[in-house]
Amino acid sequence: MSSNIDIEKFSIITEGKASILFPKDNAVFYNKVQQFNRDMSVAAIRTWSEIFLEEREKKARKKQETGTSIAQSKTSSFTILEALAASGLRSIRYAKEVPNIDYIVANDLDADAVSSINQNVEYNGLSKALVRANQDDACSFMYRHLAYHNRFDVIDIDPYGTAAPFLDAAVQSVQNGGLLCITCTDLAVLTGSTYPEKCYANYGSMPIKGEFCHEMALRILLHTLSTCAARYQRQIIPLVSCSIDFYIRIFVRVVISAAEVKKNCCKTSHVYVCTGCKSFYLQPLAKLKENNSFVPMVGPVVNSNCEHCGNKFHVGGPIWNSSIHDKEFVQKMLTHVKESNTDVYGTHSRMLGMLTVISEEIEVPLFHSISVLSSKLNCTNPSLKQFCSALLNKGYKVSASHAMAGSVKTDAPMNVIWDVMRSWEKLHPVKMKNITENSPARKLLAVEPSFIADFKIHKDAEPPSRKIKLVRYQQNPEKNWGPKPRASGKRKTKEVDNSEQHAKKLATDLNLPL
Repeated sequence: MSSNIDIEKFSIITEGKASILFPKDNAVFYNKVQQFNRDMSVAAIRTWSEIFLEEREKKARKKQETGTSIAQSKTSSFTILEALAASGLRSIRYAKEVPNIDYIVANDLDADAVSSINQNVEYNGLSKALVRANQDDACSFMYRHLAYHNRFDVIDIDPYGTAAPFLDAAVQSVQNGGLLCITCTDLAVLTGSTYPEKCYANYGSMPIKGEFCHEMALRILLHTLSTCAARYQRQIIPLVSCSIDFYIRIFVRVVISAAEVKKNCCKTSHVYVCTGCKSFYLQPLAKLKENNSFVPMVGPVVNSNCEHCGNKFHVGGPIWNSSIHDKEFVQKMLTHVKESNTDVYGTHSRMLGMLTVISEEIEVPLFHSISVLSSKLNCTNPSLKQFCSALLNKGYKVSASHAMAGSVKTDAPMNVIWDVMRSWEKLHPVKMKNITENSPARKLLAVEPSFIADFKIHKDAEPPSRKIKLVRYQQNPEKNWGPKPRASGKRKTKEVDNSEQHAKKLATDLNLPL
């Protein structure tokens, strides 16, 4: 510890293997609740790095066999950019907890934040060659690292609010096969709770309110990211996509592949949601034919009025309709967490719970809520095991979603789901006199089910994560938890130079014609 640091002016916060000096005047942003975010990030980067470095090693061996040499350091280590570093806690944790790092750039526009990063690097006994504090605009800095030899292997973007302004720069400045770690805390916008026009402005997608809105938020962000990447012939491969507390966090590989980028049109859908019974349907934009040609899908997949209750539809999206997790990666990450010391991961039990639920999720977009389905019929709720058993006994797949307790993901179509609910209502009749004339329930119950559902408990109706009593869903971690206000104190940033000299420098950095 340096004698130049006046400890009396700071509170010392320890998280994982890092201890940071947190200014008592709250000049630099810190949020204790996001320890789970940082724990998950350390685990994800460690897991990705093992895969990435092994791939590099294989490529290096092939080049050596053909007589082409490659520097050993290029295959045995990797670089990280934390674009919005604040106190530097995340970067310091990466430096202390993730092996094989060449160097980390901890960037922030705020001069106070950069000063804090340097103090914390020194306080933790780390080399400034390993953790390099940098004051710059995040996008400008990333745009200056577009060249192959300058790109970062990992880019971490954790802003206050939306990450949308940073995505274009990030997908270009990350290395081929590299990892993007992206957080968005503007869930009120992404879930359609407020200002859907703002979501469209930021992400190019229209959100729809519904029980599945947090998963839809993930799929909106993935769609936006895939669109940004595709412009530069880059494909995204989602590894883990998490809905957490008041924000979403995704871990995505970016791979250069012009052929795979063309498939984005098949991985993109609009969503139709009935305004009455909340039935939902996905409309993919295109399909791939056997001769490897792409054609637009025939649509729409719904009539102008819902076939179940007669109401109109809201249209949302476009969203990412493909996998939001890589199951092999999730299993490797889960194995790492199980084998890890709980002293490093303070949220160890919750990590195990979320990753286990994610590993169990079936690859079907969005999900249903039993309570919402029951409310549309004005009937009592079947238990989760009973509802899932009815679908399993009919031959369909089911799972929970990590995004909401009591959720059901299934490949069963809406007509089957409503027939299951009608079968349940026959066992637990509702009083029709209590149902208004225009209620969706009257129209839904006026139709006889095409089959009588079997509610006998199926052996797979209860997932392993529930049987072993894992912490599967969020519990309030502390009083008044949630997003914190912006950092206080006078903000010191570099002045923006709008001169002709600055314009020429930027054009040179970006390899643009002068």
